[in-house]
Amino acid sequence: MAEVIIKAAEYLDIIFSQFFTKFIVAVIILLIGFVIARIVGKLVHKILHEIELNNILKKAGVKFELENPISHLTTYIVYFFTIISALNSLGLTTKIFDMLALAFLALIIISILLAIKDFVPNLISGFFIYKRGLIKVGDKIKIDNISGKVKKITLIETEIETSAKDIIHIPNSTITKKEILVKKKK
Repeated sequence: MAEVIIKAAEYLDIIFSQFFTKFIVAVIILLIGFVIARIVGKLVHKILHEIELNNILKKAGVKFELENPISHLTTYIVYFFTIISALNSLGLTTKIFDMLALAFLALIIISILLAIKDFVPNLISGFFIYKRGLIKVGDKIKIDNISGKVKKITLIETEIETSAKDIIHIPNSTITKKEILVKKKK
């Protein structure tokens, strides 16, 4: 009987020490992951601030700032993966939880891609228009059946005033893709 009690105590000791080790590893993963998440978030914010993303967006006519939301999103994504890793080290994650996490991450990525699918080509075209000097404010242009005077050029769109004094906003990607007739201002 005493042997059974000793063996049971040894078995409980092994189980407890394994769980305690896993728990310590999980806590270390959480601490390191949260520190890394904060550092990565601040680094992303600093990079976005260095390239002056908010100023670029403001010039492009976008009225909201993206530096903070993008850096916060990056921080939370690293938090998410840290928590998943800590739970995994405890053996608490399952295949279903992993699949749900991947589906959630895929949903976030798809949402972001769909949100910026028109923004990015227009932004790149805006840089191209500025760099090449394709059109300038005051030029008269004709694209397809639209003609008028260029009133404003932003990184996202170009504003044209027609002879009827209508204002038409044309995405910059349209300007770089289509044939345009430009009569330079004098």
